Amino acid sequence: MTTNTTEGYRRNSLGHLVPEDQIKPIDLVRDDLVQRLVKQTLEQQQRLALFKAEAMAEVESFVELSAEQYGVNLGGKKGNVTLTSFDGQYQVQLAQGERRHFDERVQAAKVLIDECIAVWSEGASTEIKALVDHAFRVNKQGHIDVNQVLSLRQLNISHPKWEQAMDAIADSIQVGEKKAYLRIYRRSDDGRLNPIHLDIAKL
Repeated sequence: MTTNTTEGYRRNSLGHLVPEDQIKPIDLVRDDLVQRLVKQTLEQQQRLALFKAEAMAEVESFVELSAEQYGVNLGGKKGNVTLTSFDGQYQVQLAQGERRHFDERVQAAKVLIDECIAVWSEGASTEIKALVDHAFRVNKQGHIDVNQVLSLRQLNISHPKWEQAMDAIADSIQVGEKKAYLRIYRRSDDGRLNPIHLDIAKL
């Protein structure tokens, strides 16, 4: 991997070609180091992606094999499954997750809830207002936390506008992309199962 586009030149951060004999030696060494490490990282990333795909395929094949013992053909995507080694020291988990988000109707729910709070007594409204504001706050990615908002539906409140708001929340939930996760665990001396990290930051 290299940023060279012409022999004897290197492209700088502004996109200009700079003769290598005009670049400080330490800058050349730094560039070589970064380029080499990035190349190796991309190669490792490809290997991990291949390993993940192959491992998930093997788990799904085993689930099919196990089902065949009972004359069942599962077909399609498999659900969540946990496989444990015979000695209980290792676990492999295949989990299916889905990304949920709200459409524009969640904003109508927020207005309805605010209207409820406005007509309620002072004593109860402060606490509930804080709870609602917390539930509808936007995260760093600019999204509303689905679980936080859904927690409002657990409140036992009988009020037409509140119930209408809860219906709006339920109707506004949209299911986006589904993603499969592979997690592998090893049992430690204290008996707990700890994840085997492949995240370089956690090694």
